[in-house]
Amino acid sequence: MHDRTATAKLTFGKPPELKGQARDLRIDACRGIALWFIFLDHVPNNIGSWLTLRNYGFSDAAEVFMFVSGVTCALAYRKALRFEGWTGVVRRTLRRSWDIYVAFLLLTIGCVILVHLAGGGRLADESNTRILLDHPGEKLAQAAVLLYRPVNTDVLPIFVLLHLSFAPLLWLLLRVPNVTLGASLTLYALVHVFGWTVPGPNGHWAFNPLAWQLFVVLGAWWMIEDRSVRPWVTSRTARALAVLYLLLSLIIVLSSHIKPLDALIPQAQSQLLYPLDKSNLHPLRLLHFLAIAVLAAWFVPRDWRWLKTPVMRGAILCGQNSLPIYCVGVLLAFASHMALLDISEGLAMQIALSLGGIGAMIATATLLSLIDTKPKRQS
Repeated sequence: MHDRTATAKLTFGKPPELKGQARDLRIDACRGIALWFIFLDHVPNNIGSWLTLRNYGFSDAAEVFMFVSGVTCALAYRKALRFEGWTGVVRRTLRRSWDIYVAFLLLTIGCVILVHLAGGGRLADESNTRILLDHPGEKLAQAAVLLYRPVNTDVLPIFVLLHLSFAPLLWLLLRVPNVTLGASLTLYALVHVFGWTVPGPNGHWAFNPLAWQLFVVLGAWWMIEDRSVRPWVTSRTARALAVLYLLLSLIIVLSSHIKPLDALIPQAQSQLLYPLDKSNLHPLRLLHFLAIAVLAAWFVPRDWRWLKTPVMRGAILCGQNSLPIYCVGVLLAFASHMALLDISEGLAMQIALSLGGIGAMIATATLLSLIDTKPKRQS
């Protein structure tokens, strides 16, 4: 979710060059891979989810996606600030919020259409769309004010709210970055102490905005304070602590699937530690992501040669078109769930749907990039 400013050169007979060659392509690659992982995790009982983060530690792709979105917001809106001033920043944040809001409403309608075509049934119950089919007027009105959300669409309303508040957040980060991060951490702590949340029809958000705001603030702060943060992040102490924590979380999570590992972790402690509360962003999930970020910052340089491989080029294209690709991924997850319920739940079908879904996301991102470059090339 970013403001695209650079264009790609389109050459007949060759794949399009990736947009924004001056930008840090690691950011787009991380976001694209996170989108793939989110799709795989959204398909129930899918063997493809074993490729994602959630089966090997406390956090999953949602943390990556939220953090990288904070990074890209800081990059895009700081650039807008240099060329257009604060008026331009406010205008762009409002426009981006509107884009996400419209995408959320269209995605909600798309999900209910898919469920209706599937005949409702079990899929309608598991996707939280039966209530919309039964009470369309009431639930569409609630969706319009972000109070009704089908399964897997919850992240979009959060981004609507966060983009609306990003202009004042950026103002604070550029003047008192550490104080701003401290305020965000304080709000996060108060959520866990007092159970604060944003009101809703049932009082529950899959992603409590008051807790998950920390990842967007943290990502923006990390980008703004990069020079002062990097020496600590790349230190031996930070790397050693990160490795130890990742190993511990790996053992705890895998102990629920692999019997021999069960003996290493007492059952009472294992049940206490995993699974962790995702809605309010359990502190151990936060620490797990930070450990991943520390190792990624050290192992993956800006000129990482793997970024030029076809697979990573596909991830970059998906990351550069994150809003439409996220929506496509949600619809593909619904369609895949329908196929598993109505056709076959076999291993071959799971693999085919996983690979086909990621291929469709890459194809869509490539098409969007081609459409985006053609008018600019002609002009």
